Amino acid sequence: MPSQLILICGPTATGKTRLGVALAKALGGEVVSADSMQVYRDLVIGTARPTQEEMAGFPTTMGWPPRKLQRARYVQEATACVEDIFRRGRQPIVVGGTGLYLDALCQGRSFSDFRPETGVRTRLQAQAAQGGLDALWEQLRQVDPETAARLHPHDAKRIIRALEVWYDTGQTISQHNRQTQTQPPRYQGVTIALTYRDRQDLYQRIDQRVDQMMARGLAEEVRALLAAGIPRTSTAMQAIGYKELVRALDAGGDLAPAVEEIKRRSRQYAKRQLTWFRRKEDTEWILLDKMQDFSSVVQISTDYLREKGLP
Repeated sequence: MPSQLILICGPTATGKTRLGVALAKALGGEVVSADSMQVYRDLVIGTARPTQEEMAGFPTTMGWPPRKLQRARYVQEATACVEDIFRRGRQPIVVGGTGLYLDALCQGRSFSDFRPETGVRTRLQAQAAQGGLDALWEQLRQVDPETAARLHPHDAKRIIRALEVWYDTGQTISQHNRQTQTQPPRYQGVTIALTYRDRQDLYQRIDQRVDQMMARGLAEEVRALLAAGIPRTSTAMQAIGYKELVRALDAGGDLAPAVEEIKRRSRQYAKRQLTWFRRKEDTEWILLDKMQDFSSVVQISTDYLREKGLP
């Protein structure tokens, strides 16, 4: 029987981290992050990384792995955190809105032999720039016709990824997928999802949080990152809140339109998160009201977890 992980998920701005910390206190657990942008150490305000006050001094294990994080690296880093928590006799509570990370962690699926530092990707990208994608797609068709058949010949990212896996591991991505899909999951997830009962309340909460981020100094944080030499095209700087402000600061104009764009894109992201999490079965949804008493959310959650046999 796989070890059980408590998963706290849902769209942005619903209080997932607050609930995770409260449950950790109540159940003798520790929190591990599953947020694809909070993992970047330099991104604080715009990713709503929890403050020390929000942690209330409680010991937590947040996953802040190195830059250029990929799903495989996240699984590796987060699994190490989870296993350390289990070894110490405590309960891991994985909190975040990146469904892909949560699923990958529970399944334990990653390219264990995949080594991005080998430089294969850089070489393939150079080949694509010099000779076009047609030659790379033909390479892929020769070694992995199954994957080539399902990819568009102009899908540079996935073509390079598939070839990279082949050259680094000697195994096609099709073979890897078939093997991992037959493996039992590493962990059993016991999932609680948060969202607002009224969609407009969720959107209002998102808008309020963006305003709070700006008041805390999000624009100053972006300026500092640019001054430190963080590339504008880096994955971290493509996060909602950063990309829009970079453009506005570069243009030297009014930040107000950028703030409205951040709110709009955050609402769109929340809709995509809801679509992802609603497809998951065996999820305990807690529907929040605008003036929800937080203690009731904690009580509902602990009752559900105890029904599932968790401490």
